[in-house]
Amino acid sequence: MAIAVLASLSFAACSGAASPPGDIDPLEPTDPAAIEALLSETDRPTVLNVWASWCAPCRSEAPLLRQASAEFTDSVLFIGVDVRDTQDGARSFIAEFDLNGFAHLFDQDGSVPASLGGFGVPLTFFFAPGGDLVHLHSGVIDERTMALQIDELLRR
Repeated sequence: MAIAVLASLSFAACSGAASPPGDIDPLEPTDPAAIEALLSETDRPTVLNVWASWCAPCRSEAPLLRQASAEFTDSVLFIGVDVRDTQDGARSFIAEFDLNGFAHLFDQDGSVPASLGGFGVPLTFFFAPGGDLVHLHSGVIDERTMALQIDELLRR
């Protein structure tokens, strides 16, 4: 079901009115303890994407993340974690790809992905309610993988 929805939205994902960077608030700093607390307290499945404005592969998956977060906004929590970046770079990236539909946090030293068992960017983590890791996808995520993993989260 989600595969068809995401596939039909893939063309629309490449367009959209971006917000000016000045309209994007600075990202809240985060660390592994804060992420662990956030994940353990949520009662919804969570997709946590690790990205950086300087990461070319992150740019290619950004439209898919925007569309998936819009499609599943009522059932899945989406969180972006910007790593080893600048606030200006992060805010410009969010504005360029119109990613202000879900929360983004700022991990300047890049400690969050390592604490979750991943390294590099992009990374996409799929968590069950309460914070149990269901799947980690390293590298650019595609529509099929996103849909399959969201379906898995929603079946739990």
